[in-house]
Amino acid sequence: MAKRGNTEGSIYKRQDGRWVAALTMPDGKRRNLYGKTRKEAGSKLAEAIHDRGKGLPVIPERQTVEDFLLIWLEGVKPSIRPSTFTRYEEYVRLHTIPIIGKVRMAKLNPQHIQSLYNQKLSEGLSATTVRHLHTVLHRSLDQAMRWKLIARNVTEDVDPPRRTSPEFQALTTPQVKQLLRAAHGDPLEALYVLAIITGLRRGELLGLRWNDIDLIEGNLRVRSTLLKGGVLGEPKTAKGRRQIALPDIAVDALKNHRILQLRDQYEAGPTWIENDLVFTNSIGQHVDPDNLRNRSFIPLLKKAGLPYIRFHDLRHTAATLLLGLGANPKIVQEVLGHSQISITMDVYSHVLPTMQRATMSDMNKLLSS
Repeated sequence: MAKRGNTEGSIYKRQDGRWVAALTMPDGKRRNLYGKTRKEAGSKLAEAIHDRGKGLPVIPERQTVEDFLLIWLEGVKPSIRPSTFTRYEEYVRLHTIPIIGKVRMAKLNPQHIQSLYNQKLSEGLSATTVRHLHTVLHRSLDQAMRWKLIARNVTEDVDPPRRTSPEFQALTTPQVKQLLRAAHGDPLEALYVLAIITGLRRGELLGLRWNDIDLIEGNLRVRSTLLKGGVLGEPKTAKGRRQIALPDIAVDALKNHRILQLRDQYEAGPTWIENDLVFTNSIGQHVDPDNLRNRSFIPLLKKAGLPYIRFHDLRHTAATLLLGLGANPKIVQEVLGHSQISITMDVYSHVLPTMQRATMSDMNKLLSS
């Protein structure tokens, strides 16, 4: 039998009894395909030659999902925010690898992905979290396609669980007044006023600098956010860089806060660390997010006689209050810094029927008169 050329591949038997089909790719790299019999190896070789001829990837049989995802994580790390990378790593290491990590990339199919989602839901993960997991896997397998490790993205053949209604608790107007009364005189009173009025995220509040605030014109600019490790970074999205008009109650709270901070700076003397941050500890450093929740916010809720809510629910409270006042959803989107108005509409759809009824009532008054 004539010897095969490099482009035709070769088949040989290993000492352990398995058959190997080796094929040279256009880039000079070799792909090994394995079979229990010569016929099985030959069949894989023929399929690989066919795929190569059509420009499709020939997948390395030995690379596992775990191997690929760990390489992908390190590759994507420089291009995303540290907090985003932390979430990606949790989805990969805690949820994906323990279940399908040993599956070879060449064998990965939609059933593996569907089984992963089903198991995570049975373990108690919310549908929203599983949808986020789906997003991460879809992005990673898109990269695998670009690297020519797989021929298709199998996550596209799997439907993630339907998004559930957002789970949050927005304070009512009387409850907001209770909270503000309890916060009166608190070192972080201005922070709570801003959180309720502007809906700034916790990181955005703690990353706010005096240079971002104009107390004369009455507005603030969101230009940074406090990340893990006390580092200031960019806002979550491009829309996160925004300017917000402040009502008098917020301006007054900030003026009082500035006076108190200058007093703290004077008392701290040379131990004060100047960072231009609006909200600091007693020596000018950033406020630790966990301390804000555990040592300030939760005790404040108890003092106000309010049920436990997450700090992030103050953001939902702000949006609900604004929409309840009849604010245009586009304005609410801009204040909250949502990347798309559809996010605002989806998250706060429960408020819209009330707005619709109020609008129709106004229409009735207009036409009746």
